[in-house]
Amino acid sequence: MTRIGNVPEIKAVKRQLDELKKNGFVKEWEVPYENILTRLTAATFFLTPTTPAKLEHIWNALMTHNMLQYSVNEDKKLSSLEWRVEFL
Repeated sequence: MTRIGNVPEIKAVKRQLDELKKNGFVKEWEVPYENILTRLTAATFFLTPTTPAKLEHIWNALMTHNMLQYSVNEDKKLSSLEWRVEFL
């Protein structure tokens, strides 16, 4: 049984986003309410690339996780970062 807030798939995405940030592709990222999530498909990640030119590399890297979907974060309700990322 997966413990709330301790989801291996979410941790894997977080590690990958940390690596992308360390390597200069992602400026900032976050996953709101991560302490209550029980599965990757319930998580919504947000990120801002260091430059728009880095987006293709970011999406290619994140495609290693199933069913990647991303869109511009237009409503800015959960985060002020530029892009919304989900795995549905």
